[in-house]
Amino acid sequence: MTDNADPPAEPGADGKGVRKRHWLRWTALAAAVLVLAAAGAGWWLYRKLDSNITTDTTAADELTRYEKERPSPAANAARNILLIGSDTRAGAGNRAYGKDKGTQRSDTTILLHISAGGSSATAVSIPRDLMVRIPSCTKPDRTRTREQFAQFNWAFEFGGTACTIRTLEKLTGIRIEHHMVIDFRGFKKMVDAVDGVEICLKEPIDDADAHLKLPAGRQVLHGEQALGFVRARKSLGNGSDTERMDRQQQFLGALVSKVQSDGVLLNPTRLYPVLDAATKSITTDPGLDSLRDLYDLARSMRAVPTEKVQFLTVPRRPYSYNANRDELVQPAADQLFARLRADKPVVIRPGGSGEPETAGDGPSASATPSFAGHNAATASC
Repeated sequence: MTDNADPPAEPGADGKGVRKRHWLRWTALAAAVLVLAAAGAGWWLYRKLDSNITTDTTAADELTRYEKERPSPAANAARNILLIGSDTRAGAGNRAYGKDKGTQRSDTTILLHISAGGSSATAVSIPRDLMVRIPSCTKPDRTRTREQFAQFNWAFEFGGTACTIRTLEKLTGIRIEHHMVIDFRGFKKMVDAVDGVEICLKEPIDDADAHLKLPAGRQVLHGEQALGFVRARKSLGNGSDTERMDRQQQFLGALVSKVQSDGVLLNPTRLYPVLDAATKSITTDPGLDSLRDLYDLARSMRAVPTEKVQFLTVPRRPYSYNANRDELVQPAADQLFARLRADKPVVIRPGGSGEPETAGDGPSASATPSFAGHNAATASC
């Protein structure tokens, strides 16, 4: 006779097992929802940061027209990026520095060379008052300028980034692969995003034109103070643009050290404001206009030791016919350009006149020249 009785109950089948299985299912569902929400938020943040970046297609189109006259790509897959600080008074936050006359010049221009493999980075300041041959360029109204001998920062006013790049490429023989342009407001936002940058002053500063008054010693500069520090010239030191470029380099070195610190890059609550400020502040070429591109660049820079992040000014001296302008010191400048073109190490020595020096003396001496400059690990006091 068949036993139709229900099978014996399994241990724990008194309702506890059922409740446990229900709890596990709800936990798994909640975890899945949280993961999807996090992924969705991450994607939204990525898209937001990505869309912040302004792409300069005009310069890319103009440079394409002159491809045949441009230098060959950098040796060994090294990268050359032109960083331009615009003095435009247009746009929110910029009119406080003067009347908007509808024009802009390159207040600061730095050629950043990142060596193949990312073992070093060399930032070369190009004096804005350097006398150079500026080619015929397309103006914003589509008319053309004539080729002329003028100060370097006029190229940016004549024909924007493309004209500046063509001028620098003809001067140096170095091909510029990418460029980034930032204005006054963008610079301030970047500094504020990292909670300020520490500098050390050997002497106090009291510059009425720059609205800057600082004591001697170590201190942290935030947006407005930082902008005044890197722009001030007339009442500081000998009033030369060379000294101002030195201050800009020191500040950028301190900024690099701050951004490379784990306190910024490994802390999402601090990293996001930096990325937001950076992406909102810059205009780039189409090859560098995505968050992924900028991240790859930042990652390669982070891998460079601070002592290998070097700053110098192209060898220059007062122009023979006008002491308020600059001219290149030769053959020093060409030696520097040649090393950058070939992706050879650039040896930096503290201080100096800008003239290259050959290490050692005698037949066994190294033929490698050294140039006056400093690195991001150098203390300013």
